[in-house]
Amino acid sequence: MKRLLNRVGLYSTAFLRWIILSVIVGAACGLVGTAFSVCISKATRWREQLPWLLYLLPAGGLLIAALYHWMKQPLTLGVDKLFTAIRGHGDVPLAMAPLIFLGTFITHLCGGSAGREGAALQLGGTLGNRIGGLLRVHENERDTMTLIGMGALFSALFGTPITAILFVMEVLALGHMSYATFVPCIMASMTSYGVSQLLHMKPEHYILSGVPPLNLHAVLMVAILAVLCAILSIGFCELMHFSGKFMKKVLKNDYLRAAAGGAAIILLTLLVGTRDYNGAGAAVIERAVSGSARPQDFLLKLLFTAITLSCGFKGGEIVPTFYVGATFGCVVGPLLGMDPAFAAAIGLVATFCGNTNCPIASIFLSVELFGIQALHLFVIACAISYMLSGNSSLYHEQLLPNKKLKLGGLSLPKEDTDSAA
Repeated sequence: MKRLLNRVGLYSTAFLRWIILSVIVGAACGLVGTAFSVCISKATRWREQLPWLLYLLPAGGLLIAALYHWMKQPLTLGVDKLFTAIRGHGDVPLAMAPLIFLGTFITHLCGGSAGREGAALQLGGTLGNRIGGLLRVHENERDTMTLIGMGALFSALFGTPITAILFVMEVLALGHMSYATFVPCIMASMTSYGVSQLLHMKPEHYILSGVPPLNLHAVLMVAILAVLCAILSIGFCELMHFSGKFMKKVLKNDYLRAAAGGAAIILLTLLVGTRDYNGAGAAVIERAVSGSARPQDFLLKLLFTAITLSCGFKGGEIVPTFYVGATFGCVVGPLLGMDPAFAAAIGLVATFCGNTNCPIASIFLSVELFGIQALHLFVIACAISYMLSGNSSLYHEQLLPNKKLKLGGLSLPKEDTDSAA
């Protein structure tokens, strides 16, 4: 009885301690995430109202490079640093938060093609890690603080709290969800989401239309589109990695690379005759999930994003992933006999799944963005895209053992195997 009471006491104490820590991190991330979202929205609005800001993009790239050099951080500092810090029990540089905040703001203000989630993960991870340091938690617990900070700020920025929780639990290593962080993640994420809602942030949500009845024909069409999205995911990831290596090899100087990248984006924008590929492209995503996209949209967004991020501009790849997947689905879906709006939704979620290797988070993303009316079809699309996208990933430091090919049986951790024997 005494052992039972001691055990209950230990679990209760740990539970209450993590609730307090998670609420602190979640509240901080909710405030910072809201401020960041407001700044990016203003940057987008100013860019649309003042088209000449595009011509400042090379200067913006130079400024970003100068800020990173001034703070003595590599221009390549990004989400992968969080992964290595969590696995190696290391510190996250304090400079990461202001640098990614300012770098993403400048990129969006001047018209670079990038998302916001890279900034969300870096801001949240830095906040969580530093709050852990201030509260003098154990180094293993600081890793958890970093992780829950990433999810909390993702939740505040996108208004998808369950997706944020599952994403940070899944993304570190394929096939290994960090269940030990489940309670801290959900408390921090929901706190952050609640703070952002109190501050009148609007969550991401789309009206889903054109949903087919669940029958064999619909399953086959969704499966074919998911296969194509898996191929698209591989191409997306390979292009991002290749362009980063290529640009650093051709233009070794950070300042020259940033200025050249900005000039290339200006030239491409003038050649295509539209500003639809600058910034995050939220308006184009909304048009696609309403059933309207141009055949070239997904290819040009890929090109714009690869140049922007490989040359040192800041942001992230997930919103461009949404853009590419939605426009691709909208164009290809009708060729398969699907409604273009519904195909865009499938394309968005399946491409996100293939790029991140996070099938459970992707399924919940479909629910939080589109509702549950086509859940079965989204699950099928995620399963196929996850399996067929192989070991491609947006993140260099995501652990990707060949588990997708090892389907011969279940393996238990060693201690479980021993106890079973």
